[in-house]
Amino acid sequence: MWIADNWKDYEVIDCSSGEKLERWADYILVRPDPQVIWDTPKTHKGWKQRNGHYHRSKKGGGEWEFFDLPQQWDLHYGSLTFHLKPFRFKHTGLFPEQAVNWDWFGPKIRTAGRPVKVLNLFAYTGGATLAAASAGASVTHVDASKGMVTWAKENAIASGLADAPIRWIVDDCVKFVERELRRGNRYDAVIMDPPSYGRGPKGEIWKIEDAVYPLVKLCAQLLSEHPLFFLINSYTTGLQPAVLTYMLGTELNNKKGRIEAQEIGLPVSSNGLILPCGASGRWEGL
Repeated sequence: MWIADNWKDYEVIDCSSGEKLERWADYILVRPDPQVIWDTPKTHKGWKQRNGHYHRSKKGGGEWEFFDLPQQWDLHYGSLTFHLKPFRFKHTGLFPEQAVNWDWFGPKIRTAGRPVKVLNLFAYTGGATLAAASAGASVTHVDASKGMVTWAKENAIASGLADAPIRWIVDDCVKFVERELRRGNRYDAVIMDPPSYGRGPKGEIWKIEDAVYPLVKLCAQLLSEHPLFFLINSYTTGLQPAVLTYMLGTELNNKKGRIEAQEIGLPVSSNGLILPCGASGRWEGL
């Protein structure tokens, strides 16, 4: 398992009974997590001294309960700064486990010895975009949500990357990739963090089990002659590391490189456990 263990502003303090207790900078949140199926005593004081608690509804969805939590606050990872705020469906605007991938591709970009063009699909609030840009890459950031792209721009400004070579694109990711192929544009690296289910800006339906492989196939055609890496993340339990390996191997078998896929996770500070947070597949050029 690849573990995101370099955080100072974030930690999973404890987890039990379908919930995790987290510290986001100076604030404590309790949020549901379907991986936490064990039931251990909630003895840590944070369970009672939380600043926010997302309650999952049995009917689906849920709602936040707040205890002295600001509307927005900042979280830092190295030189990067992220604006956080609690919003729909339990999220805060950042997936901290992805830092393990930022730490993986950052050095590859820095030591490439050449300009590196990165395509980041389903780019959300820009964690991977900012990590790649801070390492020196030119990044094309694509997300179907105008609000998420605006948020990512704000994070870039907060991180001192307002003038970094980042293209901000609001578009359906599949349609954007198809247009890039027709334009003849190529990229040295592709990052994709597809949701399990979603809709494009014009109502296009995305279901990962049906749509992700055709998109990987398209993106493989976008790679430059000497690509640096291809990273795909999955939060869907049906897409295990082996599935990610097979997808990348099938479509990149004509490129010289190696593939590895693992679960990714976060350390739990109170008990030494590792909380699983999905999986990542990595191809890197040789």
